Amino acid sequence: MTTWLCFFLALCSLAFGSVFLGVDRFFEEQKYVGWEEKKIALLINHTSVDRKLHSTLSLFREKGLEIAALFSPEHGLQGQHYANESVQHGHVGGIPIYSLHGQSKRPNSEMLQGIDAIVYDIQCTGVRAYTYPTTLFYMMEEAAKHNIEIIVLDRPNPINGLIVDGPMLDEKWRSFIGYINVPYCHGMTIGELARFFNEEYQIHCKLTVIPMKGWKRSMSYRDTGLHWIPPSPNVPEPDTPLFCPTTGLFGELHLVNIGIGFTLPFKVVGAPWIRSVEFAEKLNAQKLPGVFFHPYHFRPFWGLYKGVDCQGVLIQITDRKIYRPLAAQYLLLGMLKSLYPKEFMSRISEAAKDLFCKANGTDAIYEILTKERFPAWKLIEFQKEERAQFLLKRKKYLLDYPD
Repeated sequence: MTTWLCFFLALCSLAFGSVFLGVDRFFEEQKYVGWEEKKIALLINHTSVDRKLHSTLSLFREKGLEIAALFSPEHGLQGQHYANESVQHGHVGGIPIYSLHGQSKRPNSEMLQGIDAIVYDIQCTGVRAYTYPTTLFYMMEEAAKHNIEIIVLDRPNPINGLIVDGPMLDEKWRSFIGYINVPYCHGMTIGELARFFNEEYQIHCKLTVIPMKGWKRSMSYRDTGLHWIPPSPNVPEPDTPLFCPTTGLFGELHLVNIGIGFTLPFKVVGAPWIRSVEFAEKLNAQKLPGVFFHPYHFRPFWGLYKGVDCQGVLIQITDRKIYRPLAAQYLLLGMLKSLYPKEFMSRISEAAKDLFCKANGTDAIYEILTKERFPAWKLIEFQKEERAQFLLKRKKYLLDYPD
């Protein structure tokens, strides 16, 4: 029995621990050879580790490579800062740390002086409305002006590489939380997004992407066997990125509690004025593929409705390969509007509109939501043809990862 158990565990290890990150390949395949004379900058944070949890910074140091500067994104180098918090410059071991989420979100000429190459290695959440990819895109634009090479060490899209859902980006809503015209859920890795941005936006920086080995587009992050390090405080678990695009837009409206301030960030939708059984039954009657809405009661510890009994739903994803996160979110929003119009509209403020539209990438969603009596399916079907066109456009930028 012991022999069979060991054999079974070994098979599991092979099946679920076979993904090698871009950073793994960079060092194991000695792609750093010839870099001994280069002055290197790293755009990294606390998620920048290899498959054995060695930090990217320590791996560069072990090879004796010269690290001239470090750049950090939102939440800072160690990830402890709150969302939207301004982070100051600093230093570690004599190396300057330049925050790209403080007084400036772009590196200036002084920060880039003497740099030969910039290496990007940060885990993102797989959605357009997230600042880490934008920080890379800003860096690419500035690097192109200074003829500095950009090397992206690729990492998994933690949702998977198949789900494409949500609206495209309208140019007038382009911002730091949404910088390129891809769907809200784009199904691309950060390396693929960099390739897309470099050509589609005619940046033409010297770009190299180090692909992963063993990653498949059908993989959720749990399937990779890799260790999960929360990229930001409210993304604690490897399946949280799949729930962020399911409820994250609610956060801009301050309408319901979505588990921020409770133990289930992004996994619940609740408020004192919702009737849980009614809400769940109406949602499930729409038969949206890959999801079930379970009636749920909870009391937030802090944040919206702190200490108040809330009713709503616990979101259960039943099939990750056919699930559509934005469709689920728009169904939730639309059903709340239809079932509880007075409570809904009394809590929608004009002040929330700007950030909501920036996060969606369009103001059309806001207009449908506020003006239609039964908006759910109009929201779900919005830009269906545009997403189909995007799937064709993105093909040339995809790396050789099998489905």
